[in-house]
Amino acid sequence: MTDAHAELRRRFPRVAVTHEWLTIPGGSEQVVAQVLELFPDAELFTSIYDPEPWAPPIAGRRVHASFLDRLPGARRHYPKLLPLMNLAFESFDLSGFDLVISSNHACAKNVVVAPGARHVCYCHTPMRYAWDPRFLAEEDLGRAAALAARALLPRLRRQDFLAAQRPDAILANSTTVAERVARHWRREAEVLHPPVDVDRFLTLPRAPSDYYLVLGRVVPYKRVDLALGACARLGRRVKVAGDGRALETARVLAGPEAELLGRVPDADQPGLLAGARALLFCAEEDFGMVPVEAMAAGVPVIAYGVGGARDSVLDGETGILFDDQTEDSLMDAIERFEALSFDEDHLREHARAFGPERFRAELAEHVLALDPEAVLA
Repeated sequence: MTDAHAELRRRFPRVAVTHEWLTIPGGSEQVVAQVLELFPDAELFTSIYDPEPWAPPIAGRRVHASFLDRLPGARRHYPKLLPLMNLAFESFDLSGFDLVISSNHACAKNVVVAPGARHVCYCHTPMRYAWDPRFLAEEDLGRAAALAARALLPRLRRQDFLAAQRPDAILANSTTVAERVARHWRREAEVLHPPVDVDRFLTLPRAPSDYYLVLGRVVPYKRVDLALGACARLGRRVKVAGDGRALETARVLAGPEAELLGRVPDADQPGLLAGARALLFCAEEDFGMVPVEAMAAGVPVIAYGVGGARDSVLDGETGILFDDQTEDSLMDAIERFEALSFDEDHLREHARAFGPERFRAELAEHVLALDPEAVLA
């Protein structure tokens, strides 16, 4: 333990970590895991908790789930419970905690902390459902729920803005998210890129084959359809490794050269990456950890050049950025990629800067800076 970490735990002996929901492992949950590494005695609060898919440090930990977790079907249909999320997080009693760290992309920051306690919001994004109508349109809510959600937009935006004034400090996971924080919440945010487990990929032997890879949750905004459509039109092999509520739609779009593998165990993902020509990343993502993992494995990334990919992918050096979220734009990027060569060592070295040790050290600095007396000389 470093001196800074010891001082951090001395100043804040009781820590609460809040996170939107714990249902399917993804990038934001890697942030939670690293926060729990920094604060091993912290208690975890979330709206809905499915204990099955988690590994340590989340597995085996006592998790405080809200009243929403007791509703039938909540673990599968949690997006439909969004109107109740604010109430769920405000209902938590955090009066005994000295420090609250919220991992927020909807309502996790909406908790009410004790007088004198500190609250740091790690913002994956201001609430997408409230501020980005495209995101809500892509969710399979059904006609009635979609109409109700649109009617709730003014209320959701008001709640999101007011709750965003509560934290003492806001950390944004990318430059794009910091810009959204300024635009929607009228607050300044420091950029702290999320932790990426690069170590397990840095020494992975590279064995490129002839397929492109899509890796991650198959949900509407990830735009797996673009990868499938572009590869089908170009006659390129593509593998999709991931599960989610848009998987059946993806099956309909898959061409003869596509393989939809479903959920792939963590242990098998490095091998898939090692064999890929490149990773296809078609989402407008807040940050996006998978591209960094790919680069750590020496694999170039072809990414939509909006959002967090701008912070991680260097166009022409560690991958290719394409301008429009269309099949034609992605096809052009694939053909441009195939005309270039990429330095594997440069890719890996670039990815090192996003490791978890860096994240924990910078998070500790930000928390200590909340109280000048806690900052080490």
